[in-house]
Amino acid sequence: MGRTITDPLVGTIVDGRYEVLSRIARGGMATVYLAVDRRLDREVALKVMHAHLADGADGSDFVARFRREARSAARLTHPGLVGVYDQGVDGEVSYLTMEYVDGVTLRRRLAEAGALSVEESLSITEAVLDALAAAHRHGLVHRDIKPENVLLASDGRVKVADFGLARAVTEVTATTTGTVLGTVAYLSPELVSRGVSDPRTDVYATGILLYEMLTGRQPFTGETPVQVAFQHVNEDVPAPSDAVTWLPQEIDDLVRALAARDADDRPHDAAAALEHVRRTRAQLDPETLERAADVTPVIPSPAQTSSGRSPGSATSPDEEATTRLDMNESGSTIALPIGVGVLSPERQAEAQRLAQQKVRRRRRWWVLLATLVVIGGLAGGGYWFVTSGPGAFTTVPDVVGMQQERALEVLRAADLAHSVGEEFSHEPVGEVISTTPVAGGQIIRDGEVLVTVSKGPDMREVPEDLVGATVEDAMVELRRAGFEVAEPELAYHDDAPEGEVLAVAPSGEETYEVGTEFTLTVSQGPAPVTVISVVGATKDQAKAELEGVGLVYERAGREYSDTVEKGRVISQSPAPGTPGHRGDVVEVVLSRGPEKFEIPDLVGKQYEEAAQILRDLGMEPRRENFLGGFFGTVRTQSIEPGTKVVKGTEVVLGIV
Repeated sequence: MGRTITDPLVGTIVDGRYEVLSRIARGGMATVYLAVDRRLDREVALKVMHAHLADGADGSDFVARFRREARSAARLTHPGLVGVYDQGVDGEVSYLTMEYVDGVTLRRRLAEAGALSVEESLSITEAVLDALAAAHRHGLVHRDIKPENVLLASDGRVKVADFGLARAVTEVTATTTGTVLGTVAYLSPELVSRGVSDPRTDVYATGILLYEMLTGRQPFTGETPVQVAFQHVNEDVPAPSDAVTWLPQEIDDLVRALAARDADDRPHDAAAALEHVRRTRAQLDPETLERAADVTPVIPSPAQTSSGRSPGSATSPDEEATTRLDMNESGSTIALPIGVGVLSPERQAEAQRLAQQKVRRRRRWWVLLATLVVIGGLAGGGYWFVTSGPGAFTTVPDVVGMQQERALEVLRAADLAHSVGEEFSHEPVGEVISTTPVAGGQIIRDGEVLVTVSKGPDMREVPEDLVGATVEDAMVELRRAGFEVAEPELAYHDDAPEGEVLAVAPSGEETYEVGTEFTLTVSQGPAPVTVISVVGATKDQAKAELEGVGLVYERAGREYSDTVEKGRVISQSPAPGTPGHRGDVVEVVLSRGPEKFEIPDLVGKQYEEAAQILRDLGMEPRRENFLGGFFGTVRTQSIEPGTKVVKGTEVVLGIV
C-alpha cells in the first residue's frame, strides 16, 4: 500500500491568489504543487522554496538571488521554455508560479523506451538547444540540464524547465560551502574543477543528454559521485558507436563536439550547437534516422519516477533530497566540493578504508600499516593541497554594489584577472550586480573573475500604430518588443469594427522598461439596441427619436394613405422590436395623405353612365331631377370638371 503524504500547504491559498490543489513532487531545493490561479482562472505549477534555504545568515542572500533569477527567467519568452508567470513571498513562503505542462519527463521516456531513435534523439536535442539559445541570448545559463528537466508535452512540444532556482542555490552553496550543486552525470569539467560556468556548460550537458538518448546509458558511471566527477574532468566522453556499433561517424563527431572536455573545443553557445546538430541530421540517411539501439527498457517504480509522472509540471522534481557525496542516482541533485575532480577517487577510497580499519582496532601491525598509509596520504594530500587542492585556490572578494572601476581595483589587489560583461538591471549604470564565481567562492589563484555590471533598465520603444490595428497584431507587436500584455478591455464603439484597438495604456511615453504590462482597449463594435417604433410620427419626430437611441433615419419613399396624415410615418423597416446595433439604418415610408382624383366633364351624359364613372373614381354620385328628370340626361354637376378631390367626395348630378 502506498504511503500517504500529508502536506500542510495543500488546501491553502498562497498570497491570496493561488489555491493549492495537490502536491506534485518534492525535491532537494523546492516542493512543487498543482495550483489554480484564482485571479486568471488557470492551472499553474507552484514551486515553493524549502524554508531551510532561507534560514541562517545567508538566507537573505539566497532569497535575494532567488528573486533576481526569477525575474530573469520571467523575461524569457520562448515556446521551448516553461514560462515563469509570477514570483513572490507570502510570510515564510518564497514561491514561483510557472506554466503547467501536461506530459512526462525525458527521464520517464528513457525509462520506458531504453534508448530513442536517432531521429527522436536529434529532434529533442534540437528543441533543447533552441530553448537554451533564447536563454543564452539573454545572458542566462541553466546549469542543470538533465532528463528530469526536459518535459515532453502530450501535444508533442519539448520544453526545458527550472531556470533560475538552480543558479540561485548554486551561487549560495558555492559562497558558503565551497561546493557546486548539480547532477553529477551531466556536470561539465569546468563546473566540477573550478566552479565556473557559461553557455558552454549547458552545451556539455546537452551532449551527455544526447549520448544517453542514443545509447540508453550514461557515458560515465561509478560507485560514488566522486568517481563520476573525476571521469568528467580527466577523461573524454567515449564515442557513442563504442556502445552502439552501427551509429555513424557523424554522430560520434557531434557528441564529442558538444561534450568536449575542454570548453574551448565546444560550440560557444546553444545557437552554435544547434547549427551543428542540424548539419549532422542533414548528412544522415532515413534508415539511420529511424533506427534505435536495442536496449531493454527498465520501468522504474513510482518512487523512482515521480519526476516523470503525467501530467507533468514545470519542474524537475527529484523526490530525493539534495545530498552530499554518497548520492549516485542518475537524476539526483548533489553538492560536490569545487576541485573534486583533481583528486583521485581511489585515493579517497583508500583513506576511507584505512580509517575503517583503525576504528575496528585490528591487529597492531594492521594499525601500523594503516598509520603509514595515512601518513603517506597526508604527505600526498599536502602536496595536492598546495598544487591542486584548496591551497591552490583563493576567495573571490565581494565587489557587488561597487562601481566598475573600484571593483576592478579590488580584484587586481587580490591578484585576480577579470573580464567585464554588461546586463540590464534596475541598479545604477556601471554598478557591479554579480560576479562569476560569486563573492566568497573559490577560484584558482591568478584565475579570472567575470564581473557583470549594470547597464540600467532595458528600455524598449513602444511599437507604432497600435491604435487602429487588430488586437491580435497589437499583442504580437508588444510581446515582440519585450512587453507583457494584460487581458484586453472591451468597449462598444459606433465606428470601429469588432477587434480593433481603441486605446493603449500606459501611453504618453516613447519607451518603457522590458516587462511593462500594457492593457489594450478593444472595440466590440456598435452597442446592441432594440429598434423602436416611429409609425405615426412626423418626419422630424421620427428622425430625432431614432437618433436618440443610436439608429440612423432614412426615408424610403412616400405613399398615399387614407388613414395616416400627410407627412407622418406609414411604415418602417426593420419592424419595431427587432434586435440591432447602434448605427443600423431604419427606413421609413411617409404619408402623402389621401390620393386625389380629377372630376371629369359629365354634362350631356346619361345618368347611369356618369354615375358609374364617378363610382370608378371612388366618388359618391347623387341624382337631383329637374322637371321630373324624364330624359335622364346630366344637365349640371356640383363640382366643376378638372377639379381634384379625394375619394368618397359626393358629386351632385342635375338630371333633366
